[in-house]
Amino acid sequence: MTDALMNDPSTHGPHPADPLIALRPWEAPEVTSWGRLPMNAVDRRDGALVLDGDWRFQLLPTPEAPVSDRWSSAYVPGVWTMQDTDDLPQYTNIRMPYTEFPPQSPAAKNPTGVYERQVDVPAEWAGRRIVLQVGAAESVLLVHVDGRPVGISKDSHLAAGFDLSGVVRPGERATVRLTVVKWSDASHIEDQDQWWHGGITRSVLLYATDPLYLADVTVRARHDGDLRVDCLVRDASGALPEGWYVTGELDGHLLAQDIGFDRANEEDGRVSDFLGEVRLHTLVPQVRLWTAETPELYGLTVRLHRADGTIADTSRHRVGFRDVEIVGRDLLINGERVFIRGVNRHDFHPLTGRTVSYDDMRADLVLLKRFGFNAIRTAHYPNDPSLYDLADELGFYVVDEADIESHDHAHEIADDPRYLNAFVDRVSRMVLRDKNHPSVIIWSLGNESDYGANHDAAAGWVRRHDPTRPLQYEGAAKRGWADPGLASDIACPMYAPLEECVAHALSGVQTKPLIQCEYSHAMGNSNGTLADHWAAIEATPGLQGGFIWEFWDHGILQRVTDGRPAGRGGAGLYDNGVAAPGHRWAYGGDFGEPYHDGAFIADGIVFPDRTPKPVLYEHRELAAPVRLKCFRHEGLVLSNHQHFRGLEWLAAEWELSLADGGTLTAPAELPDLRPGETAVVPLPFELPRDGGEAWLTLRVRTAQDLPWAPRGTEVCAPQLRLRAAEPVEESAVAAQVEVDDDGLLVHPLLTVAPTLSLWRAPTDNDELGGMAARWRAWGLDTLVRKPVSVRRDGMSVTVDAEYAGTTGVVRHRQVFTPVEGGLRVDEEAELPDEWDDVARVGSVFETVAGLDLLEWFGQGPWESYPDRSAGAPVGHHSVPVDALFTPYLRPQESGGRHGVRRFTLSAPDATGLAVTLDEPRQVSVTRYRAEDLTAAAHHDELVPRPGCVVHLDAAHRGLGTASCGPDTFPSYLVPPGVHRWSWTLRAL
Repeated sequence: MTDALMNDPSTHGPHPADPLIALRPWEAPEVTSWGRLPMNAVDRRDGALVLDGDWRFQLLPTPEAPVSDRWSSAYVPGVWTMQDTDDLPQYTNIRMPYTEFPPQSPAAKNPTGVYERQVDVPAEWAGRRIVLQVGAAESVLLVHVDGRPVGISKDSHLAAGFDLSGVVRPGERATVRLTVVKWSDASHIEDQDQWWHGGITRSVLLYATDPLYLADVTVRARHDGDLRVDCLVRDASGALPEGWYVTGELDGHLLAQDIGFDRANEEDGRVSDFLGEVRLHTLVPQVRLWTAETPELYGLTVRLHRADGTIADTSRHRVGFRDVEIVGRDLLINGERVFIRGVNRHDFHPLTGRTVSYDDMRADLVLLKRFGFNAIRTAHYPNDPSLYDLADELGFYVVDEADIESHDHAHEIADDPRYLNAFVDRVSRMVLRDKNHPSVIIWSLGNESDYGANHDAAAGWVRRHDPTRPLQYEGAAKRGWADPGLASDIACPMYAPLEECVAHALSGVQTKPLIQCEYSHAMGNSNGTLADHWAAIEATPGLQGGFIWEFWDHGILQRVTDGRPAGRGGAGLYDNGVAAPGHRWAYGGDFGEPYHDGAFIADGIVFPDRTPKPVLYEHRELAAPVRLKCFRHEGLVLSNHQHFRGLEWLAAEWELSLADGGTLTAPAELPDLRPGETAVVPLPFELPRDGGEAWLTLRVRTAQDLPWAPRGTEVCAPQLRLRAAEPVEESAVAAQVEVDDDGLLVHPLLTVAPTLSLWRAPTDNDELGGMAARWRAWGLDTLVRKPVSVRRDGMSVTVDAEYAGTTGVVRHRQVFTPVEGGLRVDEEAELPDEWDDVARVGSVFETVAGLDLLEWFGQGPWESYPDRSAGAPVGHHSVPVDALFTPYLRPQESGGRHGVRRFTLSAPDATGLAVTLDEPRQVSVTRYRAEDLTAAAHHDELVPRPGCVVHLDAAHRGLGTASCGPDTFPSYLVPPGVHRWSWTLRAL
């Protein structure tokens, strides 16, 4: 921006007696807009002036405060809370960040951003209709042009258009002022689980149309090839001119005007002098259908002609032919029941907050596609328009959700007639904008806003305008999953226990598809029992999937030096989920918020930089399109678990992992299977007589380049065990075992001897689910070891000890026996009955420094736990120790590997130690003790230890999702009583 513009005095100062300010629209819920154009599905980006970039800016303390002569600059689109202002991001989940009741907002502190810039209106726009479009503003937008009030808009996540034809003059310069008020009556129905920001979050455009223009286009394309295009035509002068007409073509195929539609309108008197209605129609033979698996799109062009045949306006759309319907208790796409493998997604970026680029959104969806997701719920508002274009193209089913959540005051607002217009306005404008996207299969009335008359009113509008899609709303559904009430066609609960879902499906009273709008809460080290959920969903008619909460960890990159967001300049200051030195991922409270909900904002399946968390590998296997179901004599049963396509887009390779013989590979030829079909294929290998435990894996990859994956991208890796391990007996040898006076093992490779461990650094689920508090009450984090006896029996040494907690004592025995090349440790621990659910039972020790590489045979290479291990195939794995740790935003138990049979820890010169376990066990190797992780709030507070902290667990508690949802299942709990385990330690 030029200095001349920044210092132009003509734009300084307040506008006296400003009617927009005098109206105080930020505290008038009945006012949803003034001067705003109706929403439509006609894209006007082509030929528009994009007004993105630096704008003059100042932040006022309240909307009524005068505008001064002191201007800075702010980037549009963007939030001022991330651009070095004194108004910083705030995070709350349920509570509003201020105490005023709806519709009031804070009177003394209501940050208000004033954006200004000058625009040269093209001279060639003379005689045309000129429109300003503000992509999104949070939360109330006031528009002035050349000092004149133009309009008002609410809804922080939908665009607002304003007709400037009578305000600006083509060929001259105009001054545009956009005033954004942060807190308002609208904030009370935008109380989503997210950071609070303020600003203009999507692009600002200025465009022109002919006075005769397409006001809206509605496309309905059915799976039988029937295409109907309804067009609304208007003229800026009011009355439509004589002789106009509309044409259309679909990939070069001309559409016909529906004469029957015209005749019916004439007979019903539905003919207007100022609004023209036309329907185009065609039937496409051998139509290619759109589904999430096969996102086939056609190009539609609609042209509006003047009487002389010249073109006044053009609208282009991508059309997907598909039907959505509910039959009984099944949601059908093109007549087929589909599983909804979904995730909830916010518009988020760690540097720009609510503003996301096209490339960012594409990267989001590409990653989701690669990990087996086929559905998105736009939590909890309409997402950026480009997301829907990408969902159409890449193939996702979308639940499009209105910008309505009144969590803190839900009961009061649901029936408040002052908010009636806001509910209907937000839902209807979403539908009008997004109705032509084949990806959108369900409309959602919002989130966590109780249920009342305002919802019913909005639902009634949608059912009249768009009968082609079902509606859902969790607030209505929770009144009864089988209730045939108006506002939800789908039973869409949140975090319903799996046993309740199964019981409902088997009850005989189910009337609607059961698809959870939120389940498997991904906060920290979480998503336990995901495999159990999907086993039940796939085996139980009536259950059809759900949406994991959620996609992102909403960590904002923060400078540690001054506590401010790094902002747009922070690019490159993070990698693989880890912030660069001097920076950290901020969560609730890190910006000094007096009210906040802490790390509850960090509950995604990816880190803030989109690095996948281990749960994504779990989901990829659970969504595998190819399955190995069982081993039958000399063959394998291979099945196609897709809904609409064969296996021709895939290639595969067999991999045989032998515990004692390395890994063998062979090419695999996938059979020609239609969806749901199975085939028996021969074993690709002859098992060697020796080699111990054997596992067969089918590595399935893309066979060609796809829009979301290059050729060779792994899609899934189903696995079967071909041979079990045989027990190995090791005899004692003549050697000396050294222990100190307390019975602790002395070993040259260990700096801390193996002792009993019952504590883990609490996960977010442990803390919020109440387990950590119970463990602390028992004293598991401060167990005191007391040696009881040390005795030698031949070559063995037996050590008995007691570990005293606050409410109980654990008796622990270690037997150290020298074996060939090393030492066997046999352990036994007896937990008191009252300790009926501990975190782990096992051994912990620490090694000398310099052992930097972990190699193991077992499940991996990703982090895995007893109730989240389906995505970690058994095999030979190798990972540097420093890469084993998973950097969840709040430090906690992480880095574990389930089902480990044996492992080595080695230095670059190949020296080190080897451990063999008596059976597959949970193992973790990190640089941190559990107490290090427990004490830290952020990763910049952690100091790695020089050696390795090694846990060998006889039993380890499952993760569950108890931070917001059900805990793990009883089968994954660690019970009281006697636990036994053994392991062998050798030097390399």
